Amino acid sequence: MIVYADEAVVVADKPAGLLSVPGRGPDKQDCLVSRVREIYPDALTVHRLDMATSGLIVLGRGPDAQRALSKAFENRRTEKLYVAVVHGSAPDEGEVDLPLITDWPNRPRQKVDYDIGKPSLTRYRTLSRDDTTSRVELEPVTGRSHQLRVHMLAIGHPIVGDEFYCQDIPAPRLLLHAEHLAVPHPLTGEMTYCHSPAPF
Repeated sequence: MIVYADEAVVVADKPAGLLSVPGRGPDKQDCLVSRVREIYPDALTVHRLDMATSGLIVLGRGPDAQRALSKAFENRRTEKLYVAVVHGSAPDEGEVDLPLITDWPNRPRQKVDYDIGKPSLTRYRTLSRDDTTSRVELEPVTGRSHQLRVHMLAIGHPIVGDEFYCQDIPAPRLLLHAEHLAVPHPLTGEMTYCHSPAPF
């Protein structure tokens, strides 16, 4: 589960189906952060992945490292690349620039809303295709909740196994994985690169 660790940073590979942080209730306390803290008790949350999404998450060791890493995410000084399998034959490459907001009556679902949605940008590149699906690389320029899932749905290529946005075609899991992560190191400022090949 631990991909990289030093005195300031821990990078972990979260399995699909595991919460990033604790939820409400005693049955939702098992999560990536609690498991990492069994090894590194000073590890603190910097960002999250959806429960259904697998892949790389960085944690800061101590409040100073957490603050520096959080600021890097806010200022878009990080690099994040995901791999997904989507329905249909996706275009070779492109951008999805659609504003997103929480769909309150249907939380935690998100939706496109041109009036009050927050600016959201995703870049994509198709890696391969078969008869019914495409394997794509996704780069979230912004970091909205469910951004990749809603953006791919909006262009007609929902992610395979998405229980919120593509319920009519079942799959064993959401085929979305955070494969590449690079962050400026809190102590040196140099980029720290981690890679976790998609398990599908």
